[in-house]
Parts: sequence; structure tokens; C-alpha cells
Amino acid sequence: MRRLMILLLLCCLAPFARAQADNILLQNVLAELGKHAAVRADFTQTRSNPALDKPQVSEGRLLFVLGHGMLWQTTTPYQETLALTGDRSARIDAEGHATAMHGDRGVSQVSQMLQGLLGGKLDEAQRQFDVAASGTPAQWTLRFVPKQARMARVLGSITLNGDDFLQGIAIAMQDGSRTEIHFEHTRDAGPLTAPEQRALGLP
Repeated sequence: MRRLMILLLLCCLAPFARAQADNILLQNVLAELGKHAAVRADFTQTRSNPALDKPQVSEGRLLFVLGHGMLWQTTTPYQETLALTGDRSARIDAEGHATAMHGDRGVSQVSQMLQGLLGGKLDEAQRQFDVAASGTPAQWTLRFVPKQARMARVLGSITLNGDDFLQGIAIAMQDGSRTEIHFEHTRDAGPLTAPEQRALGLP
């Protein structure tokens, strides 16, 4: 009887222990990511959709500045620069001037979540997503599943993976489409140019 009680107790405690381990890993990952106030990286983005014959591939550069947002500069197969700051999205011209974009709420929500996470603000992400962490601080994976029914009807999950830096993002939609982003040559950003500062609203 005593052995049975111990087994039952262990079974009850196991999910709690896993949750605690996940939370510790998550905190370690965010602490490591938060050490980098400004980061640059090259990216390859692949979009697949059941309605398309083949995936759409684009390449470019990313600049992320903690607390201010990110610049997403596509160079191939077309040229475009987007500024994602807080809940706002804008197209940026060559001088760094912004033209607001409207209507793409999904992009803004994902952008806000990523900016909050990379800034160490886990509470904001956990209000909208169930978060699961796996791996080690040296090679980790974070998976986000939306809590809100309205978002869950559109978005399946967001998966991040990385080491000292974010290495990849995978976004799975409920309609079967998928976006995968792979980052390379990730490094501390160094000084920002005047147009970059202007686009991100920096003094």
C-alpha cells in the first residue's frame, strides 16, 4: 500500500516538476537573449501554402534593438524595409522615413510577442500563449500555442529555436500554410546608421 501511495504521489508531482524545469529553462533562455541590446542577422524566409505549387523564398537582413523594435529588410527577390515597433508596422524608404501599414493584425501580434520575449517580458507572451520549453540553454526550443479562441482559429503555433542567439522561427497557420525563418551570421549590431535610428524612433 505504501509503495502504491508513493507511486501515485510521484505521478502527481511529475507534471509539476516538468513545468518547473520548463520554466527554469525558459528563464535561462530569456536571460541569455536579453544580454544583447542590439542584434543584426541575415535571414532566409520560406513561405509554403497548400494552394501554391512551390514555396516562396526571400532573403534579407534583420536589425533588432531591445525596447525599440526591429527593422526587417528584404533584399531578394524584391527590396523592402519594414519597421516593427510596438504594435505599429511601417514601410521605410531609403532616408528612413516611415509610411504606416494597416490591416495586418497578425503580423503586429507576432511582432509584439517576439519583441517582448527578446526583451525578457515573458508575462506578456504567457497572457496570449501556452508556452513549452525543451532542450538546454545551449540548444533550446520554445513552442507557443495561442490561448484565445479567435487567434487559435487562424494561428496554430509559433516555434523558436536557438543557442546564444535566436536561430529560427516557424509559424504554422490553421489553413496549412507555414512560414520558416532561418537566421545566420547573428552578431551584436554595433553603431546604428542615422536612417536606422530614425526608422526605430531613436534620438
